[in-house]
Amino acid sequence: MNKHQFNLGRTFPLESGEVLPDLTIVYHTAGAVNSSADNVVWVCHALTANSDVEDWWEVMVGEGKFYDTRRYFVVCANVVGSCYGTTGPLSVNPITGKPYYLSFPQITVRDLANAHEVLREHLGILRIHTLVGGSIGGFQALEWAISNPDVCKNLVFIASNARVTPWATAFNESQRLAIRADKTFFDETPEGGRDGLKAARTMALVSYRSYEGYNQTQPEQDDNALEASRASSYQQYQGEKLVNRFDAYSYYTLTRIIDTHNVGRGRGGVPAALARIKANTLLVGIDSDFLFPIQEQREMQQHIPNAHFVGISSAFGHDGFLLEYKQLAAVIDTFYEKANVTTCVND
Repeated sequence: MNKHQFNLGRTFPLESGEVLPDLTIVYHTAGAVNSSADNVVWVCHALTANSDVEDWWEVMVGEGKFYDTRRYFVVCANVVGSCYGTTGPLSVNPITGKPYYLSFPQITVRDLANAHEVLREHLGILRIHTLVGGSIGGFQALEWAISNPDVCKNLVFIASNARVTPWATAFNESQRLAIRADKTFFDETPEGGRDGLKAARTMALVSYRSYEGYNQTQPEQDDNALEASRASSYQQYQGEKLVNRFDAYSYYTLTRIIDTHNVGRGRGGVPAALARIKANTLLVGIDSDFLFPIQEQREMQQHIPNAHFVGISSAFGHDGFLLEYKQLAAVIDTFYEKANVTTCVND
C-alpha cells in the first residue's frame, strides 16, 4: 500500500467543544479508482492497528485477495489519537511547541468519523462502495454511516456494537489503572508508562480471546512440570511486542475513545440512530466473542433497515474477526450476492 499524509490546515472541532489547532491524517491507499468511481473500499482499523491494511489484514486485502487491489481502490486512515502519524498525544501542540502527552483533548468516536469525512472530501471520493469495520473499526464505520447516511452503499460491520457496554468499560478502566500504576507515565516522556502498557495489553488479550483458544494454543508441553508457564510466557511476549510499536499515551487515549461510543447520543437513542442507516448492511458476529457478544449484533439488526445478520464460529473469541478470513470472505460474498452488488472492475 502507498502511504500518504494530509494536513487539514485549520482547526478541527471536537464533540467535547474543544478543538485541535490543526489535524494531520496519515493514510494508506492501494489500487486505483475506476472510471465509474464505484470501486472504493474504505477500511476502518481496530484499536492498535494502523492504516496499512495489508500489514494487519493481509488475508483479506491485497492482490488476489478478497478485496483485490487490482479491482478495488482501498483506503484506510490512521485514527486521531493513535501513534502512527495522525495527530495524537505525542504530536507537537502548535500552540505550546511541546508534545501534548496528558493534555491531549478528549476525542470521541464521532470525532474519528468526522476525521474520515474530511479526508474523504479531500480525496474527492463521492461515494464508498463498501465501508468495512471490525471491532473498534466497527464503531467508526457505524458512526460515519449514521452521521452521513449517503457516504456508502454497503456497510460491513464485524464483531462490534452500537454502544459501549459496562463490561467493555470495566476492561478499559482496568487497563488504565495498570498504566496509571506505572509512575513513569506521569513523566511525560516517549518511554513513559511502558511497564503499565505491558500489563494493560495482557488484560486486553484475555478479553480478545477465549477459553478454547488459549487452551488450544498455549498448552503445557511438559505434563510433569512443577509450574504452568507457557501461557505466562505468551502474555509477557505480547506485552513486550506491543510496547515496541506503541506508546502508553496513545493507548490510554484510545481506551477513553472506546468509552465514548454511543451512536444514540443526541439522536434520540440507539434505535433511532440505527434507523438512519441507508446502506445495505451486513452484521457479523462471532459465537465465542465475549467482548462484543453475538446478541449485540442480533439486536442491531432489528433497528437497521435492510440489515442482514450472520454468525460465524470460532475458537478464538473476538480476534476471530482477524483470523477466520475464509468464513468472513464467504459471508461477505453471499451478502453481496443477496444485495445484488455489482462486482467492481478496475479499468
